[in-house]
Amino acid sequence: MTAYNDKKPFDLIKRGEKAPTPAGTLTFTTLRLLDLPIQHALLTLPAGLGIRLLSSLGLTAIASLSAPGSTLFHTGLPFLDNLAGSGVGIILLAMACGSAAKQIYWQLRLSQESFPPAAATAVSFYNTLVNSANSLLFMALATTSLRSQPLLSIPLPNFISESNALLPASVVIGTALYVTGLTIETLAEHQRAQFKARPENKGKVCKQGLWSWARHVNYFGYSLWRGGYCMVASGWVGGLAMGLFQGWDLSQRAVATLDAYCSDRYGQQWRQFKMEVPYRIVPGVY
Repeated sequence: MTAYNDKKPFDLIKRGEKAPTPAGTLTFTTLRLLDLPIQHALLTLPAGLGIRLLSSLGLTAIASLSAPGSTLFHTGLPFLDNLAGSGVGIILLAMACGSAAKQIYWQLRLSQESFPPAAATAVSFYNTLVNSANSLLFMALATTSLRSQPLLSIPLPNFISESNALLPASVVIGTALYVTGLTIETLAEHQRAQFKARPENKGKVCKQGLWSWARHVNYFGYSLWRGGYCMVASGWVGGLAMGLFQGWDLSQRAVATLDAYCSDRYGQQWRQFKMEVPYRIVPGVY
């Protein structure tokens, strides 16, 4: 046996404990859904929660719905049209919705491990904390992505606006990173769940699909979408810093925990997998 059984690394997920935890699932689903009205309140102008919090901290908030040089467009839905930033606020709210939907789907359909209420609360709190930090960075004049350069002209459907929207390139690139990362993470976890569901694969390591790219390729997707989310909120520096931080944190903490667990569970299979797929998180790089 490895050191995993002698001194089990800290892990919120109960690895190997495959039992339903309805209380944890209900807690997680409820808290992740509650994040959405919080983000909406933080992004609302002219006197939303974000404005009030920044004011209480003595920080200057953005004072306009539109980005510099952009054309303000309307969806016709008041609860969206009062979000800050010529559609950027809508993008940020959509990102909060997308990440919540993905994580709820993971818990309801893909994950088999026990997930008690305490762990569900901790994971939900972290996601809401990071999402809220992104919203506040966007709403603060000193850190908002609305001041990022260069600007790109984005064509819009005529029913939204007759003019193109000028959006910071960091918003466009960040959105692409978010979509790419969320797709990689979701697809990888779906592929692994499908592999594990087949009886002939019981006790085997999944090496198929995206898992042939890197041993923890889902963490690559997570780092991408987290970095992209922050880039949309706060520009180039914030996005790169968040993406690198998430990659570093996962490589130092989560990968070590999973390597210990998988070494103990799969033995020679896992050692062979590490030889066949030498990259930990970033395919072709690390």
